[in-house]
Amino acid sequence: MCVRRHLKLFGTAIAAAALLIAASGAFAASMETLLMPGKLISAHKKWEEHCSVCHDKSGAHKQSALCLGCHKGVAADIEAHRGYHGRMPNAGRGECRACHTDHKGRNADIIQFSRAQFDHRLTDFPLTGRHAMLACGACHRKGDPWRKVKRRCASCHRRDDVHHGQFKRDCGACHQTKSWSGGRFDHDTTPFHLSGAHAHLECDACHIGGRYAHTPSSCDGCHATDDVHRGARGKDCGSCHSTTRWKNATFDHARKTGFALLGAHDRIACDACHRNGQYQAKIPKHCAGCHADDDAHAGRFGPKCEDCHNNEHWHISHYDHAKLDHFALEGAHASIGCGACHTAALAQQKLPKNCAGCHRAEDPHGGEHADDCGACHGEKSWRTGLIFDHDLSDFPLLGLHRVVACAQCHETLDFQATPTKCDQCHARDDAHKGGLGKKCGACHSPDGWRIWSFNHDTQTHFPLLGAHRRLACAACHHEPPGTVRTPSRCIGCHEKDDRHMGQYGTSCNRCHTVDSWKGARMQ
Repeated sequence: MCVRRHLKLFGTAIAAAALLIAASGAFAASMETLLMPGKLISAHKKWEEHCSVCHDKSGAHKQSALCLGCHKGVAADIEAHRGYHGRMPNAGRGECRACHTDHKGRNADIIQFSRAQFDHRLTDFPLTGRHAMLACGACHRKGDPWRKVKRRCASCHRRDDVHHGQFKRDCGACHQTKSWSGGRFDHDTTPFHLSGAHAHLECDACHIGGRYAHTPSSCDGCHATDDVHRGARGKDCGSCHSTTRWKNATFDHARKTGFALLGAHDRIACDACHRNGQYQAKIPKHCAGCHADDDAHAGRFGPKCEDCHNNEHWHISHYDHAKLDHFALEGAHASIGCGACHTAALAQQKLPKNCAGCHRAEDPHGGEHADDCGACHGEKSWRTGLIFDHDLSDFPLLGLHRVVACAQCHETLDFQATPTKCDQCHARDDAHKGGLGKKCGACHSPDGWRIWSFNHDTQTHFPLLGAHRRLACAACHHEPPGTVRTPSRCIGCHEKDDRHMGQYGTSCNRCHTVDSWKGARMQ
């Protein structure tokens, strides 16, 4: 009974309100507006009569999409995973109304979270140092969206910048969030690294008046008044001085000029060579350029004095003749004076490097062995210690040849004309009187004439079988080899022994054997 009464009263109220509104004619309110649970916040009041802008009748789960459709900046943060909305634990998955509820009046706070418990690390600007102790309103001004607060130091601290913007607002390069004072700047990030005494100077010592732009970076830019050379040595002060202190200057003469100061050069004063005091002026770097008057050779040995002399004194200390001239001085060559061979200036005289080039007049062989004197002679003396390895020649010495004297074969010093054939030297010793040709080595050994061997079976085309093996060589070889070819058929030698007078042809081996004529049997 009570429910029916309330519904009746509610219906009556609605009808009365509708009549009242229609009668006033001020606006046409929709049913949604009449059912709205409360007023929207001031920022949303223009959508109060358009519920579909924020609410989708098909489902409440689509409401967040409508929110982000208007709040595009927040949508971009979620998409890029930046800012609070893009970093929060449920970014992109939660519903907007879970934190932001409306219809609570024009002045309601739609941001429903605890500022004291807010984790600022979820934003693009974690709070460190002094920032962590500030109230939210110190950076987030009333009425401005919190997500749009500026994060650069200069945005908040422009009035605190004692450098007046010279460092392009990169305050964090020197300062920390704990305090403005005690700033540290890594000068090595600039083209001018602080070293030595520079590292201990105050900034104002170079950056006068707090001006950092156009500060000179060259030594003379700051130390022109300290230059005792009055600019005579140029502006490259670092070639001698270090940043530690002006005194105890050093100069790497080898690296800077290409001329190392060695020996006596290291002990003489600079103006001994740089006589006009102008160090930029080029001076010679070779010995003859400064010591031409001291050259006892009058230039005959060229300008490379260092080949023989050193930097301590002019006296000859060394000369590597093998390395520099590709001709090692050994034996008697090492003890003779340079002028014995170098009779003229080096530029005008190119000395030969073979024996005959210098010793042609002393050659008893008439130039026959001009290119190979060292095969027999040593460098200590021409006449003593003669050596010759005959095995390296075209005629190695074997057997008895090794023990005979050289002159026994080489009757003259023209060694090239010495014969190399057996018969050329041993024609008188040939017991065969040339009957077996000139290839003595086929049977005889150089160890002695009587030591000989000849295998008729392998060295000829006629093996000696049967009675042939007991015959003397001359029994068959009547003529000198090469004049008449010794026959190899039976009839060639035994025609006179043929009792058949040729009646049975020339194939004797059909009945006879090589052992004997007798006992013949028809095969």
